[in-house]
Amino acid sequence: MKLLKLLIIATVFIGITSYTANTTQNTYIKIPVQQDSLKESMIRGEEIYVDFCMQCHLAAGEGVPNSFPPLAKSDWLAQKRTESIHAIKYGLKGTIQVNGKSYNNVMTSLGLEDEEIADVMNYIMNHWGNTQKKIVTPEEVAAIKK
Repeated sequence: MKLLKLLIIATVFIGITSYTANTTQNTYIKIPVQQDSLKESMIRGEEIYVDFCMQCHLAAGEGVPNSFPPLAKSDWLAQKRTESIHAIKYGLKGTIQVNGKSYNNVMTSLGLEDEEIADVMNYIMNHWGNTQKKIVTPEEVAAIKK
């Protein structure tokens, strides 16, 4: 009987010690946060483009002459990264020059989250003849204020 009690107490003690060691150990483990790859961001961005942007800028980013500027081979996207992010985040009103042509229409804010804006920017800035080497991050989008 004494042996049984001793075994039960030892088992409970070992269990508690093991549990405490595991929980204490897990408290100090740091899991590295990995940045999504450009490719992963662009895959998500394509879905956002289809849902929110394609109606005006069309399937191949060609835009609508005299109404909605092209995103394909767009000098505005290439030269005005911050303004492009701002336009998606807050909307755009007024005249802009894209590939030598004037566009004066209204683009409303789409209500996208910073990560969604980063994803769609990565998609459009790396399609239809556009190439950007620096990935747009949610942090970069968050830093752009109205």
